[in-house]
Amino acid sequence: MITGDKDVDTLALTIWAEARGEGVAGMEAVAWVIRNRVKTDIGRDGKPDWWGEGYEGVCKCKWQFSCWNAGDPNRKFLDNPKLILQSQLALAVKIARAVVGGMVPDPTAGATHYYATTMPSPPAWAAKLRFIKQIGRHRFYV
Repeated sequence: MITGDKDVDTLALTIWAEARGEGVAGMEAVAWVIRNRVKTDIGRDGKPDWWGEGYEGVCKCKWQFSCWNAGDPNRKFLDNPKLILQSQLALAVKIARAVVGGMVPDPTAGATHYYATTMPSPPAWAAKLRFIKQIGRHRFYV
């Protein structure tokens, strides 16, 4: 991988693919959604959650982060990170390390979901959750 730390590498690749056009603030926000999912135990039962366990499990859980879906245009970059501009990847790694390490505050106030406003219409799940804020072109929910 990139750094050899599977959590950091998977998170970095995911935030690069999902939010590279959103600047540092947008990339940190997406990273925090993932961290919030990793840290949340739905039902407080100690059992695996539907959105995956750990950074790799959460990022790669089917249909959760579209960049990991087969056929997504970003997927070829995730499968071969050498195709990503080194400066962009370095920034994503820096942000991933900071978020995993808790060195930056959560700008999403605990959000576990988001969607891009570039979608033709909001996803159905958005109506069932509480909107927190918009950061760049992403709307965050809990």
